[in-house]
Amino acid sequence: MPKTSKVVETATRLTVRKTYKLYIGGKFPRSESGRTFVADGDNVALASRKDARDAVLAARAAQPKWAGATAYNRGQVLYRVAEMLEARRAEFTALGVPADEVDAAVDRWVWYAGWSDKIAQVAGGANPVAGPFFNISAPEPTGVVAVVAPASLLGLVSVIAPAIVTGNTTVVLTAGPQVAITLAEVLATSDVPGGVVNLLTGRYAETAPWLASHDDVNALDLTGVDHPDLAAELERAAAGTLKRVIRPRTSPDFTADPGLRPMTALLETKTVWHPKGY
Repeated sequence: MPKTSKVVETATRLTVRKTYKLYIGGKFPRSESGRTFVADGDNVALASRKDARDAVLAARAAQPKWAGATAYNRGQVLYRVAEMLEARRAEFTALGVPADEVDAAVDRWVWYAGWSDKIAQVAGGANPVAGPFFNISAPEPTGVVAVVAPASLLGLVSVIAPAIVTGNTTVVLTAGPQVAITLAEVLATSDVPGGVVNLLTGRYAETAPWLASHDDVNALDLTGVDHPDLAAELERAAAGTLKRVIRPRTSPDFTADPGLRPMTALLETKTVWHPKGY
């Protein structure tokens, strides 16, 4: 008798949904609190005070080595980020980022990469003095910078790149979780050392005050804060530890030429006197 064939019904395959985790110390942990929130249908980690402290620890641990790298090497690393962002362009457009904004973000990484070994020459130099001395001013990184970042990709790149190109490390709080964590995946697959950039997703009003008041944070960038009362609260919290605070008075145009201010605002100037020989 002829064999009868069996029709095997297969269940419809369910796609694996992505959970957007935090990015701390080069790794992607969940929030220590176990909390999540839903953003555009995706599960996203909701950062806690403990997550913020862990991110600051990671940034502080990474800062000396990153600052000690040559400026040329930091430029190479930033250029590698641009390469990887270009290669993953489709992922960002799939998240709703306009194609021209992705291109501008890639170009912004390249622009800052080019400044890595030039900013010291522009921001520093030999000073004229009345006496037999050399007087030299040299810029140095501020240290650990906490950033309350804009939600857009270009805005995010525009606050991270100038901070790290000069040797600072960052703890970035963002309200645009999918784009930010996808950018973190770009950073993780580039040559950026773990801890140089740490990304927290969550509520500004809940997490930002802990960064503003943290003793081991040296500067606070409030570019992404659009609520004046919250900005004022964070400035007051930062004053307790004498942090440098960056707070734009108008909404920044990230498509414009950024100039040198985003870099020089996060630099300290060290001046050295040395006697001239005879």
